[in-house]
Amino acid sequence: MKHKIILTALLAGSSLAALAQQNAKPEDTEIWSPVPAVVTPGKTLGDAPSDAIVLFDGKNLDEWVVTNDTTSNHKWNVADKIITVDKSAGDIQTKRRFMDFQLHIEYRIPSNITGSGQARGNSGIFLAALPWGAGGYELQVLDNYNNKTYVNGQVGSLYKQAIPLANACRKPGEWQTYDVIWTAPRFNEDGSLKSAARATVLHNGILVQNNTSLIGDTPYIGKPEYRKHGASPIKLQAHGDKSEPISYRNIWVREL
Repeated sequence: MKHKIILTALLAGSSLAALAQQNAKPEDTEIWSPVPAVVTPGKTLGDAPSDAIVLFDGKNLDEWVVTNDTTSNHKWNVADKIITVDKSAGDIQTKRRFMDFQLHIEYRIPSNITGSGQARGNSGIFLAALPWGAGGYELQVLDNYNNKTYVNGQVGSLYKQAIPLANACRKPGEWQTYDVIWTAPRFNEDGSLKSAARATVLHNGILVQNNTSLIGDTPYIGKPEYRKHGASPIKLQAHGDKSEPISYRNIWVREL
């Protein structure tokens, strides 16, 4: 008898749900606000959209400072609308600080690149530059077109942490692109980690990191760790290897 009562109740409930569905109107599930902001795309693929902060448009490095001496005028070389790494100046980083963002950046490995492994077109994009330890969270830049190295240190890796899903390298001498969605880590008042940093990365239009969570910063030696920080600059690395310096162009960011 008990089971019959339960079955009857279920059937009645199903009938009422079906009746409610039949009486539903399309507008019952329409949402009209808040209205998304209008963002005008760039004229061509890779151009900065209307709400972007342009970090380099081919003219100057006004948005950048030298990491080790923020008052120095000795920055990287700008010519023909590109930036070329000047290793004597060291790393450069943005004057502005960011939390979550969408980043577009293009780079070129020299066609006459020499060396092998990590000593071949090595640079890096630090999605948040930090003044201690490993210096932040590095997205690797390296020539891995027919150049073998450890896979958690090849191009597209979050250095020494996350192996890229694919090797999407173009040949040296060709321009290459990174498009990155970065979510900065959050910390509790006591300095403990509240939520990890995450990165989604497309290399030359191919997904190589899919909402990857980082377990800390990206040191060359030792284990990753988190230390409490807030908004941080984006940094470009002047690596100390002897290979030819690489170039960058068309750098813009959208705060999220």
